[in-house]
Amino acid sequence: MKKRHTIKSLQKMKGVEKIAMITAYDALFSNLFDGEIDIILVGDSLNMSFRGEPDTLSADMDIMIYHTKAVCKGATNTFIVADMPFGTYTTKEEALSNSIRFYRETCADAVKVEGGIERTETIRYLTQNGIAVVGHIGLMPQSFRGEGGYFVKGKDGDSFQKVLNDGLAVEKAGAFMVVVEGVKEELAKELAENLTIPVIGIGAGKDVDGQVLVWSDMLGFFDKFKPKFVKRYLDGGELVRQSVANYVKEVKEGLFPAKEHIY
Repeated sequence: MKKRHTIKSLQKMKGVEKIAMITAYDALFSNLFDGEIDIILVGDSLNMSFRGEPDTLSADMDIMIYHTKAVCKGATNTFIVADMPFGTYTTKEEALSNSIRFYRETCADAVKVEGGIERTETIRYLTQNGIAVVGHIGLMPQSFRGEGGYFVKGKDGDSFQKVLNDGLAVEKAGAFMVVVEGVKEELAKELAENLTIPVIGIGAGKDVDGQVLVWSDMLGFFDKFKPKFVKRYLDGGELVRQSVANYVKEVKEGLFPAKEHIY
């Protein structure tokens, strides 16, 4: 079992050892991941993979607090980051109030905030008030309606420079780590080389300081579609369906419960 990380130990991994991050939304799966993974992210992606919604936007603080509490109970030996949901950090004061809720009501170690240069005042305000912040730049799922869809960043010079500037600004504002999503590989590499804090990629190639994936994507439980950047390490959905089919068959045929299952 891995030793529980701190902000300092995670930052010391940059350039030495890749950081492995995975999402979790409940105590059951977070307990399975506990001590095996470096960081658990309670992502607002739960709104889609766990709650069946079409996007992340309707997740609110009550939902995120509920799931973060559960994850913290299951994973007592893992560094935990909680997503700030859409609309909960439109001002720095609102961001601090909601971050304090995470700290008071859960055992989360840090919060994650989407946005670059436009979020620097908020990130600085949070860190000045004792809140540890993970930034999130590049493709930002909470902004997809405003941008008219999900688009890979860094395909042209302006986009490339904007994301790079965002990363530098987020670091300067006090974030101890940044997630970069949906960008060209060469942009992610330049970010990792130019920032002194760890850069965690998702759909950002291999030349970063670590990777994060949604657990239900990587384990094959969410199989409505598979993003290009996802590798499936297990065909979980098919395994579950087959196991349920075997259970139903044995119930129908009177094979379960057998003698060893009866008091």
